[in-house]
Amino acid sequence: MSMFGDGLEAAVQRAFTRPVPKSAGVQMRYLVKQLKGTKAVAQMLRISQRTVERYVKDQIKKPRPDLAARLEREVKARWQPQIRAKARQRAATTGGIVIDTRARIGYTAPIGSTDQDRIRHLTVALPPQYAARLFDAQGAGASDQELQEIAAEALKEVYFQDGGRRAGSLEEVRFTDIEHLDFDL
Repeated sequence: MSMFGDGLEAAVQRAFTRPVPKSAGVQMRYLVKQLKGTKAVAQMLRISQRTVERYVKDQIKKPRPDLAARLEREVKARWQPQIRAKARQRAATTGGIVIDTRARIGYTAPIGSTDQDRIRHLTVALPPQYAARLFDAQGAGASDQELQEIAAEALKEVYFQDGGRRAGSLEEVRFTDIEHLDFDL
């Protein structure tokens, strides 16, 4: 994925009510149940069907590091889909989303203003419409650049223009050189 996509996914995963399974056997059994068979799991993880069956029966307990990473990623992607959907819906309709970032942020404004890009550490609560746009774009397969543009537009509206109360002539916000990015619902 990407920095923005991973950040949004991590924010949603914090809403989980139960922890994600840790052992390889439990993770494999969960995937077999979700995908309705060992063959589909084997194809998805790029291993043999017999290997999947061995993990299900706990004959193999410790996967290789690359397989363990793939296994964990696939389980997290499917874990508690209803809780995940409710968290996204709540953020997109009532709660909004909080962005915490340390990045180089600047803007384009009329001549005479101090629009020099500089490193800023911002923690800003974005309104629900921006949370909805971010989650819709992520669901539609938007690139990291597109998600970054939506976040920059949200920062322009909420942080720089304060909902239209100041900096009305601000044209564009530049959001680059991201050192840290975190989302919270």
